[in-house]
Amino acid sequence: MTALHEFWQRGFEPVSVAELTAAMGITPPSLYAAFGDKKTLFREVVERYQQTHGAFFATALAAEESVRDGVARALRAAAVEYTRPEHPPGCLVISAAVNCTAASADITELLRAQRTANITALRKRIEADVADGRLPAGTDAGRLAVLVGVILQGMSQHARDGAGTDELLAVAEAAMLAWPAKIDA
Repeated sequence: MTALHEFWQRGFEPVSVAELTAAMGITPPSLYAAFGDKKTLFREVVERYQQTHGAFFATALAAEESVRDGVARALRAAAVEYTRPEHPPGCLVISAAVNCTAASADITELLRAQRTANITALRKRIEADVADGRLPAGTDAGRLAVLVGVILQGMSQHARDGAGTDELLAVAEAAMLAWPAKIDA
């Protein structure tokens, strides 16, 4: 968890192997023996993050029958998760690549792929609700999924800038005003 915290707080490139090993209480040879290199450690950190702190979105979507209710729940969960005092603010997957250069293009792509996969899964869920009549037939599932992704990215950065839970909950509430509702005839 120490490596997760370091990468989450500072991003991938700004954290040196020396800083990682000092924080983890191990030597550089131990890090290399256990993980191979910093990039492999980071990939494992991202996987762990997705299974723990980052799991809130999929959990919220799965807990609700409609994608609209799932997204509302997920945005509220993001407001809480992004501002928990026991870990850095925001989202690791959104913020860790901010300082990456061309030398870490594979890390940038790993994080982009994670975000894209989340948007794709959401788009499919929106399409299913359109097909089931829970959302209007003309709903653009792709655009709506991207909108939610961009809102999450903005909420993450806003939390890193110091916004509290209540402020992010207000953003989540405002975001849902853009969501199409099923019109009953």
